[in-house]
This record gives sequence, C-alpha cells and structure tokens, in this order.
Amino acid sequence: MPQLDTSTWLLVIFLMVMALFCVYQLKMLNQKMISILPQNNITPTIKTLLPWEKKWTKIYLPHSSHLQF
Repeated sequence: MPQLDTSTWLLVIFLMVMALFCVYQLKMLNQKMISILPQNNITPTIKTLLPWEKKWTKIYLPHSSHLQF
C-alpha cells in the first residue's frame, strides 16, 4: 500500500488561506461599516432663535440673596 504524500499540504493550506483572505477582502470592500464614534460630517441642526433669545437681558439676584461684601 503506497504512503500518502504530504509534502505539498503546507503549500495547499497556505494558498487556501490566502485565497480566503482575498475573497473576504473583496466582499468587505463593498460593505458599509457602522461607525461607533460619531462623525463630523453630520449636518448640524439649525436652531431658531426665540424673540427673548435675540436680545441680552440682565438677570438680577433676588432680594433675599444679597451678596455680603
């Protein structure tokens, strides 16, 4: 009974792994990946100013909380 020739197995396994890696890379090339971190290219929301936000108003302390100098 002849022996099994295993001299080319290392080459076959190495080429198979390389081929699977290339196929995986080609498949992942067209996939849209979800980012965990927020991206800066998100359009900012436009905040509308209310009438009382357009002008500066002075805020006074209540009478009971005068600061003691």
